Amino acid sequence: MIVRRFFEPAIAQSSYLVGCSAAGKAIVFDPNRDVDQYVRAAADAGLRIAYVTETHIHADFVSGARELAKRTGATLLLSDEGDADWKYAFADEGRLVRHGDAVTVGNVRVDILHTPGHTPEHLTFLITDGAVADVPMAAVTGDFVFCGDVGRPDLLERAANMAGTMEKGARVLFRSLEQFKRQEDWLQIWPGHGAGSACGKGISAVPHSTLGYERRFNWAFKVGGEQEFVSSVLAGQPEPPKYFATMKRVNKEGPPLLGGFHVPPRMDDAALPALVAGGATVVDARPAAEHAAGFVPGTLNIPLNASFVTWAGWLVPYDVDLYLVLPEGAESRLEEVARALALIGLDRIAGYFGAGAVAAWARQTSQPLGTTESVTAPALVAELHGEAPPVVVDVRSQAEWNDGRIDGAVHIPLGYLADRLAEVPRDRRVVVQCAAGARSAIGCSVLARAGYTNMVNLEGGFDAVRQLQSPRA
Repeated sequence: MIVRRFFEPAIAQSSYLVGCSAAGKAIVFDPNRDVDQYVRAAADAGLRIAYVTETHIHADFVSGARELAKRTGATLLLSDEGDADWKYAFADEGRLVRHGDAVTVGNVRVDILHTPGHTPEHLTFLITDGAVADVPMAAVTGDFVFCGDVGRPDLLERAANMAGTMEKGARVLFRSLEQFKRQEDWLQIWPGHGAGSACGKGISAVPHSTLGYERRFNWAFKVGGEQEFVSSVLAGQPEPPKYFATMKRVNKEGPPLLGGFHVPPRMDDAALPALVAGGATVVDARPAAEHAAGFVPGTLNIPLNASFVTWAGWLVPYDVDLYLVLPEGAESRLEEVARALALIGLDRIAGYFGAGAVAAWARQTSQPLGTTESVTAPALVAELHGEAPPVVVDVRSQAEWNDGRIDGAVHIPLGYLADRLAEVPRDRRVVVQCAAGARSAIGCSVLARAGYTNMVNLEGGFDAVRQLQSPRA
């Protein structure tokens, strides 16, 4: 048996190729949109991809299952579990499978379990190496069981706006876990995500585990009963990115076939003024400090770092063309950036500018660049006790807010800031604050794009204020 794990750092996502060398066949689980990597891996191992499948309708990335099946001529296996709301619209392109079904790939047997809770249609795949064993050695668990955590059951309600599903899903997930933990201790856990994914609240960075280890150390297997599990699994979940709802719809209806990643063209600097004036979506991917020192009004700053894809999914609309301003020296990463955005369905990158386009804009328009001021924690504390205190906008998560906050602050998580501008006054000084200053820099950019001119970024964020023993609610 041949096993290959693929890990996508930009979205903390894992997919798997399992093959039989004797038969020269393979099956791919949970492929993302970069289908070339699976085709290459199979060819390198002398395998033909015979089946493509996925554990569930994904919410955090665009599935590559449909495209990979089309590309290779493989049979597409799709879940037929769940109710009518969770049936694939393109089911006629493949074969529907249910709990108790099995497929063989040469000497490899894949048994299918229905493990609902994260989503109603979720499947887990038990892998048996039939050449040497007659019991499963591993489980491809998708978003059911992670290393150190389990899949969150609240996404249908909080991301897809399906009211009343959160607690019901938690109870179903508990029962799925009760069934699953009867498997053998040695069963390897091959999860769909690692640390950094918003599909759980405490996923380990360890790539794989065993059921015996998880039964002993994973919190979800140690709770006292169903009600305790329901309360625990729903508590402290991070805000689901807004693009999750879009991903669910796209993956259910059938992702468009890419035929390869599109690399956008270099734009002439002279085109930037007209684009910005016309309200185009222009993402300035330079570091926050560079953006704060001088930016083109109307652009949105999302620094090109490990969180770039996540915040792009939160803040960039899906129904318009997108333009990028890349940092100095980042043009060599253009293909990587376009690929990463396409993984979450942001395909409409119409072009990009180099970092020099910012200064060129100022020369062409004879207008001053925008700037963002900052304030230190001691200065803010002094202002808060002065005669005209500023409004503090806290853009951290709900869990961080619950753990401590500046007295009197307005809480608007960064991903929702553009939707809740009515809560941010335009006639007062606004201090934007996160934990350490990175998210609040993006928040200042969101406000600047909306026409605010009186906002400043808190250096060091709440961590710096906490060190000064600032009041907490």
